[in-house]
Amino acid sequence: MATFQYEALNAKSGKTEKGELNVASQSEALARLQEMGLAPIKVDPVKKEDHKKKGKAKRGAPQGKKGAKKGIGDMEIKIPGLSGRVKEKNLTIFTRQLAQLTSAGLPLLSGLRVLERQEKNPTLRRVLGELSEVIEGGGTFSEGLSQHSKVFNKLFVSMVKAGELGGVLEVVLDRLAQFMEKAMRIKGKVKAAMFYPIAVLVVAIVIMGVLLVFVIPKFKDVFSEMMGGGLPEFTQLVLDISDTVRLNAMGTLSGMFATLFTFAMIGRSNFGRYILDKMSLFFPIIGPVVEKVAIARFARTLGTLINSGVPILQALNIVKDTSGNVVVARAVQDVHDSVKEGETIVAPLEASGVFPPMVVSMVDVGEKTGDMPQMLEKIADTYDEEVDRAVESLTSLIEPIMIVFLAVIVGSIVIAMFLPLIKMIEGIE
Repeated sequence: MATFQYEALNAKSGKTEKGELNVASQSEALARLQEMGLAPIKVDPVKKEDHKKKGKAKRGAPQGKKGAKKGIGDMEIKIPGLSGRVKEKNLTIFTRQLAQLTSAGLPLLSGLRVLERQEKNPTLRRVLGELSEVIEGGGTFSEGLSQHSKVFNKLFVSMVKAGELGGVLEVVLDRLAQFMEKAMRIKGKVKAAMFYPIAVLVVAIVIMGVLLVFVIPKFKDVFSEMMGGGLPEFTQLVLDISDTVRLNAMGTLSGMFATLFTFAMIGRSNFGRYILDKMSLFFPIIGPVVEKVAIARFARTLGTLINSGVPILQALNIVKDTSGNVVVARAVQDVHDSVKEGETIVAPLEASGVFPPMVVSMVDVGEKTGDMPQMLEKIADTYDEEVDRAVESLTSLIEPIMIVFLAVIVGSIVIAMFLPLIKMIEGIE
């Protein structure tokens, strides 16, 4: 048996209750809370250290009063460029909790106030307070969300607006929470797959830097004393590279930063972004993963929007803005123009070359049968599974490639340093 600390909302009284449960698992704790007529907000396992800390706190000095000076640990540190951000994880948790509260029968305003009190992110807490004020003033939830475009994107605002108009806000919030959870899970898997090659690449750069700056110059001194000149061409090339890096360290670093800056600037322009996104779709090994992620995102976003009651043209505009890929965005724009002219969705999807024939056929069937949202959801689920398999294959393939890459770099430098010794041995014989 384990101890779980919970915070839940009583739907009848509208008050937040806290306590502990001794159950076998977190799922059992959630089930127990539902039996008690409580809507869970937070359920966390209680560690033994937490009990010890509680005991020490009771025996220790009394808690500080209002107006007391803040210590260094209590000070809020704001970093320029990073402060005021709301992470995707925080927003997803908020959406899920709000969906649970509204489904439990709690009024929207009360749910926002409850979540505001327990929110730890200062930016999101402030935003929730402002949303509550908008609703108290007679405004709608979607109007309040539209005032915070940096936190809530067009997808979020449009779905909430559609839910308000249809009188099914709690259903839309649940769909939105599911959408965000699945999107975050896919993104997390892709990031985890890319972590290893990036880490190996950084290690390779560091090893090369150490060898070129500190190790190889010592070999150069030894070779000049023993052989004078006449070094093998490959060895001389490595020594020249070492001298360039060592003697022009600032120039080398400046060149690296200039290259990164150039790519960043290219990525900011529309044409450059299009070229990079096009390359990412058709790049070996990585391309299939990027393609599957883009298709899954397109299908799930469009399906969720249409199923929530958002008009098709507005939904396509939102999908275009949230696609994250310029190639896909242009394809969606073509679809939007086609639908606007009274034509079908299928033709521009097929003409784009991004969407496989299977996806195009399923969309065609959904359009003819009037079952487009469900068909798009099936496409999204299928490609989510494809992404999982592709990421696993990518991970298993990249690992030996990066090991071989690192071995070739280090091995080449070692061979270059041993070639003069082999030449000397051959000369002695």
